[in-house]
Amino acid sequence: MIRPTWAFMLQNPAHWVSLGFGAGLSRWAPGTVGSLLGFPLFFLLRLYSWPVAWSVLALLFLLGVWVCDVTAQALGDQDPKSVVWDEIVATAAVLLVAPANILGWGLGWALFRIFDIWKPFPIGWVDRRVHGGWGIMLDDGLASLMAIWILWHLRGVVHGLS
Repeated sequence: MIRPTWAFMLQNPAHWVSLGFGAGLSRWAPGTVGSLLGFPLFFLLRLYSWPVAWSVLALLFLLGVWVCDVTAQALGDQDPKSVVWDEIVATAAVLLVAPANILGWGLGWALFRIFDIWKPFPIGWVDRRVHGGWGIMLDDGLASLMAIWILWHLRGVVHGLS
């Protein structure tokens, strides 16, 4: 396995994207640092209608399958910690559903990070069995769906959040 550097990241546009434009090079919790880049993406996407925002996210997910696979192969690791594109896209998805205030966004981000780190079933199952770009993107996609499910139900219970 190769530890990515700035030079490695700049060798290939796929590395640049999959490493979160440098966020994945953080020595401290690169997934958490990378997930913070989901906020600017979310604020950009919320300018558009839901169908447009979700279509863009679907395209970014598919782009992620490719760029994450390219970088994982170059690093010789099926799911490198430095690859954070999956966190960026998944965080933006959760924030699109979260109540539109600081508390809602913070809760959505925290729920996603908990599920991404903890990896309960089926996230852990996918993480262990699906490799390459699909595995990298799918486990975070599932973590975001679990966070979205909780947020969606909280909206019906706690009317003051939205």
